[in-house]
Amino acid sequence: MLFGSIAYLNLLPFQVFLKRSLQGNAAKMSFRYKRAVPSQINKALKRKAVNAAFISSVASAKCKCTDLGIIADKKVYSVLLLEGSYQTDPASETSNRLARVLDLQGRVIIGDEALKHYLHTGTGTDLSEAWYKETGLPFVFARLCYNKHEETIQKLANSFSHTKVKIPQYILKREAQKRGITPKQVLWYLEHIHYKMDHKAKRSLKQFLKKSRKIRHPRT
Repeated sequence: MLFGSIAYLNLLPFQVFLKRSLQGNAAKMSFRYKRAVPSQINKALKRKAVNAAFISSVASAKCKCTDLGIIADKKVYSVLLLEGSYQTDPASETSNRLARVLDLQGRVIIGDEALKHYLHTGTGTDLSEAWYKETGLPFVFARLCYNKHEETIQKLANSFSHTKVKIPQYILKREAQKRGITPKQVLWYLEHIHYKMDHKAKRSLKQFLKKSRKIRHPRT
């Protein structure tokens, strides 16, 4: 199985879980990884260059998906809109579309760059919080979808949703050092992310996709 992997902090608990789930040599050999930014992983799943991945929610409507997502209630801290003229983040599809759905003007930044910007400056409009203010709902940034190996992926998704993942200190230190932040800040950030698609998350996603379909042309 070829699994599409996004090397952002918001998927660190799942990556740790997946590594622990593949203890046997046979299991490890059956998994390979393709790392890329979200927009590239979306395309890779569509053309079947990967078999499963967390893909942007805006690209998930016609895909086979599990009940796992990357979800935030109110603030997420890693999807920001900075002051200035409208500018998309080439790594994202959902966040760019979210800014347009909310009719907000500025430069979209996502992922570790956005988190680091917030931690260092405290500035920027949090797009997840902006969505919550408008709808009263959490925002679903991505979903775990697949085009093959349905039984395996669904089993992994179900197991992860019932597992409390503890991230070892050496991994926390390594991931924090990569991004120029502290292990404490990594854990603080992850407290604002959850992964199980409950009824509110599903309702929010349905509403976002409906609004998103009404936007046909990008702003200039």
